[in-house]
Amino acid sequence: MLAPKTKRYILKILPFGIITGVFYMVYALVEYGILGDHPIYPSTKNPYDFVLLVPTIVCSFLGLLIGAIEVLFLSKVFLKSTFTKKIIFKTLIYSLMIMAATVTISVVINSFELQVSPLSSTVWDGVYRFFTNFAFWSTICYFTLSTIACLFYSEISDNVGENVLLNFFTGKYHHPMEEERVFLFLDMKSSTTIAEQLGHITYFKLLRDYYADLSDAIITYGGEIYQYVGDEIVVTWQLKPNQKHTQSIECFFAMKAALEAKSQDYMAKYGLTPTFKAGIHLGKVTTGEIGNIKKDIVFTGDVLNTTARIQGLCNEYKVELLLSKDLIKALDPKSSYSVFELGETQLRGRDEKITLYSI
Repeated sequence: MLAPKTKRYILKILPFGIITGVFYMVYALVEYGILGDHPIYPSTKNPYDFVLLVPTIVCSFLGLLIGAIEVLFLSKVFLKSTFTKKIIFKTLIYSLMIMAATVTISVVINSFELQVSPLSSTVWDGVYRFFTNFAFWSTICYFTLSTIACLFYSEISDNVGENVLLNFFTGKYHHPMEEERVFLFLDMKSSTTIAEQLGHITYFKLLRDYYADLSDAIITYGGEIYQYVGDEIVVTWQLKPNQKHTQSIECFFAMKAALEAKSQDYMAKYGLTPTFKAGIHLGKVTTGEIGNIKKDIVFTGDVLNTTARIQGLCNEYKVELLLSKDLIKALDPKSSYSVFELGETQLRGRDEKITLYSI
């Protein structure tokens, strides 16, 4: 079983890599459609011999390599850059990589076709003819435009959410469907006081760092960010039938640890360390696409209101985490958490009482 973080990286790399590889493969097939069994490139006089397996392997490898570099490296380097800067600078980097790869492939193919050493002057004469010919630059232009299209996919995916974009493509929620989900409502403590203390601009920068530092824990434990609402974040997990659940609780403690690890950074930058309180509950929701001008995938159901109200009682019970009885029932009995009951309470807007727990 793959860890959620590893699975997320794979799910990001594969689409980017596959789309890039397909674009490259289309170019190779179009080229073959034009040249057919012609033994040389007409414009450069370099040898040409199309074998389907070769471009398939090369294009797949290049696509996945670029996808891995994008997800594991460049996306982090340009994390705080604007959308336009990301596209421009990443395009320049990938274009240089594509040029280097194209020249390398040209050297290998010429060497193989001519049956001479890659260091032979004959090989490099052919590479030079290719490099200075319009055929080379048209290839680079096509690959660069293909990469830009993939970058747009990647950036839009980051902005709307990977699962949201994937669900839009697949049409999973085009027709409303019922699901059982866990919801975690997490709210920053004393946010109004902090905002007044820091001022609106600095407070917004704090929120940006705060959400960024919580993200790894959410990824690690397989959560989906449903909404950011001011200083509150809503995270959700879909439950399968008879599935035991501990991820939301593990995620809570991992987020807490992440902020504690960055405590000195927050103190140096803002003069304080943010803390939070949370409520967790589960139940059935109706999930579906909504909106005409701007589409979104939304959840509707009493479980969201209930979770929000549970989270709102943390101060009253003087705890950082409140859990519903339904959530406790769904926990893996082998979990090592020490759960204690806080008793029944009447939630605003609900007729029946609910039993609350903490850990």
